[in-house]
Amino acid sequence: MRALARIVAEADPPRGTRLTVLRGEPPLLPRRTGPVGPADPDREVELHLVGGAAGPLGGDRLRIEIEVGPGARLCVRSVAASLALPARDGAESRLAVRARVAAGGRLRWLPEPLIGAAGCAHRTDSRVELAEGAALYWREELVCGRHAEPVGDVRLEMTARYGGRTLLRNDLAVGPGAAGWSGPAVLGGGRAVGSVLLVDPAWTETPPPRPAPCDPVAAPGSGAPDRAGPSGGTPPERAGPSGTASPEAGVAAAVLPLAGGPAVLVSAVGADARAVRARLDRALDRPAGAVEAGGRAAYRHVPGHAVT
Repeated sequence: MRALARIVAEADPPRGTRLTVLRGEPPLLPRRTGPVGPADPDREVELHLVGGAAGPLGGDRLRIEIEVGPGARLCVRSVAASLALPARDGAESRLAVRARVAAGGRLRWLPEPLIGAAGCAHRTDSRVELAEGAALYWREELVCGRHAEPVGDVRLEMTARYGGRTLLRNDLAVGPGAAGWSGPAVLGGGRAVGSVLLVDPAWTETPPPRPAPCDPVAAPGSGAPDRAGPSGGTPPERAGPSGTASPEAGVAAAVLPLAGGPAVLVSAVGADARAVRARLDRALDRPAGAVEAGGRAAYRHVPGHAVT
């Protein structure tokens, strides 16, 4: 199957942002879902990608093109996780995502996780081109297999450029064809991995946070030094309502400022997608939904590291 989804957002003052192009083909069907309420010049348009067919399936060639004009605000989500499935002949499925954000524009890319089913062969290639003064919140998450099954071969490639300079180039490969992928140098036995790339032009003059070390969260009763509660259990600040383990237990994360522009990369790896998502959120220490609302005020602080 071959499919193309194309999205173009342009500023429409004083009402906010309008979509001048919104079209797709199964399984990539973009649908506008917001905003609602009174007009606001800073209000973003939200849309969801709906799966009009199963996929990505081996042999598929899928492409998403996004353009955000000067001053426009766009948020792209998906209604559910994507499941990469194998083909009978072992053919590779491919998804290409191409995004361009003009100066003063903002893009939030927030799809649900990609799940690599057993036997699949899938590659996602994402490329983002940001003009000077553009803002970005780009989240990617991968789950290695469905419940109690091994992962197939999945490769995630990400390139982001800011003002013509390379900001991030990342390549992650998991599965039988990627030697050592589950070892300590890559996922360390984790079955879910995620990252958030934050680009904020305000950080051009006010630097982003200093690097934070990997920060594994102790499992209940592990007694890990400096992370456990008084009796060696879950630390109080990470306990649930009844003192149970935080959903982040067993997750490691790092916050890394990038040298190529006003940007921070947050990465996390853990046992499942829920734990990784919670850790990505907490790495920015923000109330639920605050960072996703955009703007510098949402970025509070990384524990032990100042963020302006």
